[in-house]
Amino acid sequence: MYRATDRATRNPVDTSESSSTDPGTATTPPAETPPAETAPAETAPADPPPRRGWRRWAMDTRPLRIPAYRRLWTSTIVTAVGSQLTAVAVPKQIYDITHSSAWVGYASLAGLVPMVAFALWGGAVADTVDRRKLLLVTNIGIAVTSLLFWAQAFVGLDSVPVLMVLLAAQQAFFGLNSPARSASVARLVPESELPAANALGTTVMQTGLVAGPLLAGVLIPVIGLPELYLIDALALCVTVWAVFRLPALPPLGGTTARRAGVREIAAGFQYIAGHKVLLMSFLADIVAMVFGMPRALFPELAAETYAPWGSGFALGLLFAAVPVGAVLGGLFSGVFSRARSHGWMVIGAVVAWGLAIAGFGLSGNLWVAVAFLAAAGVADMVSMVFRGAILLSAATDEMRGRMQGVFTVVVAGGPRLADVLHGTAGAAFGTRAAVAGGGALVVAVMLVLAAAVPALRRYRV
Repeated sequence: MYRATDRATRNPVDTSESSSTDPGTATTPPAETPPAETAPAETAPADPPPRRGWRRWAMDTRPLRIPAYRRLWTSTIVTAVGSQLTAVAVPKQIYDITHSSAWVGYASLAGLVPMVAFALWGGAVADTVDRRKLLLVTNIGIAVTSLLFWAQAFVGLDSVPVLMVLLAAQQAFFGLNSPARSASVARLVPESELPAANALGTTVMQTGLVAGPLLAGVLIPVIGLPELYLIDALALCVTVWAVFRLPALPPLGGTTARRAGVREIAAGFQYIAGHKVLLMSFLADIVAMVFGMPRALFPELAAETYAPWGSGFALGLLFAAVPVGAVLGGLFSGVFSRARSHGWMVIGAVVAWGLAIAGFGLSGNLWVAVAFLAAAGVADMVSMVFRGAILLSAATDEMRGRMQGVFTVVVAGGPRLADVLHGTAGAAFGTRAAVAGGGALVVAVMLVLAAAVPALRRYRV
């Protein structure tokens, strides 16, 4: 039976990791002594008694007993909303200047390219330096770009090139930050609590996707665009302070010193190719997002299929339904966060996503469609939780940064590829047929992959 590696006895903050074990084998390597520069461990209280009744369904909050993880998670609550204020303000300002949706699209591309490039490089960097220091530098960089966004809006610069340069810089810092932040979680919580920690973090981020745009829509007429940027910058100060109070997270003892270059990035891809569990975790997300994310068809569906409810109202519901479902899944994540068969959880979640998307495509009633999308959001939450847990538990610490860098690229790139695929399929076969067909394709491809690669089915912790 396949089990996670890195099974050494671990404290909640800094732990000893296996550096050469295949994730597809069960081992118990001896613990190593943490590096001298690592901060003392902050021990979590003893496990509470098993929850009974309805409490078993509620979110598993065990990781919040660990002070270091609690600081990191608390900062995410603030920045999850603040970052969405900027995410709304930038395209709004560009459209106000140009009155062109094309320029809004170009700006999105200007942010995507550096984010992808720096996420891959940032993953390699995160495996060679103290991750706490990297988080400090990158969060300060993101905060500075937010202040510059505020400054250009405050003085009324109205320059699209300036906005695109600032957006590119901000996304580059985010690309450097994200792998280190995600990879650090495995050094802050025990392996058994990784699904719970992922559920906590993902729920906060999904809540930000819902609350941030709504708050921006309310605040823009009241305080204006410049102040949205300033609020985001102030929120990032909370993050910087929280990261400053984390323990040191240097490479573990025994890790060979190296530079973060192209060779290290390539080694990350070779590591993925050589470990089927990791490869399948990425393929599962690519299958679900590329074949089953029909957001490019939402405007047409809202204007035609769901027109009787009002196109604007319908469009808002369609875009909000998946993140709302994900938040609900997170709030009731206690029912699945203690599962041990992580591979089957990923397979089941992706299949459930595909079925829900197919149901959405076949729905002529807006509220039924929204219910299917919300169900898809719950499935997506489960998939994210256990794919993230697999990446953190099945990879050795010296590779975790690079795994998270690739994860960031997959998460960002998959839906954009889906926009192209679904837009083309919708024009050729009709919107509802394209959506339903995409959902069915997700189910079929995932089941074929699960049958062909038993490593994911057998993966347990």
